[in-house]
Amino acid sequence: MSVENTVGRALATWFGSGLLPKAPGTWGSLAALPFAWIIVSGGGMWALAAATVIVYLVGVWATRVFLRTTEDPDPGPVVIDEVAGMWMTLIMVPPDLVIYAFGFVAFRIVDIFKPWPAGWADRTVKGAQGVMLDDVLAAIYSAAATWVFAEYVV
Repeated sequence: MSVENTVGRALATWFGSGLLPKAPGTWGSLAALPFAWIIVSGGGMWALAAATVIVYLVGVWATRVFLRTTEDPDPGPVVIDEVAGMWMTLIMVPPDLVIYAFGFVAFRIVDIFKPWPAGWADRTVKGAQGVMLDDVLAAIYSAAATWVFAEYVV
């Protein structure tokens, strides 16, 4: 296996979290949380916003690499899209265990049900861009819900 395939696969599966049994999207979202916490703690919300853009762009590349090895247009083990969505969900909130847990649940719900425009993107945008885009669009809803929760509930 080439270096590009090895690195691309490691990133696409978020260091193997997408290869865990059952519910790879949930595992990928969960694996994204400690990274978000560290990024926000070290650099604030702008650092997480920048990291989200970077992980999205890297995710398009890594997913493209992964897609070359499968016929599945949206393979379960690819979870870097969940990382981008999870980080986007958490950009506007402080690192707090309760808030991050709420954000995790909110993101998983919207990622599973895919309200518009996430559902539209999931059905119509193909390739690596499509794999990544629906999760970021779903994160708009979970980010809003998490911000409201952090601002008015906690």
